[in-house]
Amino acid sequence: MGLWEYIILVAGVLLSGAFVLFVKVQPRILKLLLAFSGAFLFSVSIMHLLPEVYSEGEHQVGIFILAGFILQIIIEFFSEGIEHGHIHVHSKQEQRFPFTMMIALSVHSFLEGLPLAETFGGDDHTHHSLFTGIILHNIPISIALCTLLLQSGTRRTTAILWLLMFALMTPAGALAGEWLSACVQDMHSAVRYPMALVVGIFLHISTTILFESSENHRFNIIKLLIILAGAGIGILL
Repeated sequence: MGLWEYIILVAGVLLSGAFVLFVKVQPRILKLLLAFSGAFLFSVSIMHLLPEVYSEGEHQVGIFILAGFILQIIIEFFSEGIEHGHIHVHSKQEQRFPFTMMIALSVHSFLEGLPLAETFGGDDHTHHSLFTGIILHNIPISIALCTLLLQSGTRRTTAILWLLMFALMTPAGALAGEWLSACVQDMHSAVRYPMALVVGIFLHISTTILFESSENHRFNIIKLLIILAGAGIGILL
């Protein structure tokens, strides 16, 4: 992965999160961002990532997809669903830093970075789809994270430091993937299985976001158009 991609991964998180320090993001706007990113992730997973991980007929990759899906369920038990925009500040915990949530979110971000190590199977298109999906996915997460930190009584300078830690986790995952690729003789498989794991994570997050996008089962034309736009761009990318 090129240096400019590492820079974009870090800058995307920092800029999105830091925006909250100066402008209060309305919950409605955050939900629209989530709907777009969820639709984009689902579209990219179905149209690009899933066909690629199954391209050589290795049916065992399905185990890794299922493992990623289940692993995300476990992660969200500790992160309280901040990956899809849930912001929970309990009355007795308002002045306590959410360490458990940060650890769970960091694990989630680290795993997403693993298959970014090398251009997947020599396919620049798939690598680009995954990279773009992670960038768009991290924007609403960063906004939700910074909002939660401020609501938890964290000082702005401290919030930025934790935001930086989160920003570095995906690049750290990519570096770990580079090391894994160097250690494993079959580099293609070394990237394929982490990719399958991430596909499972994406499928869980995207479907959860889309299921939650309809509030009280009421029709919302703006949110529907946002979802269609995210899905359409994911197909065309």
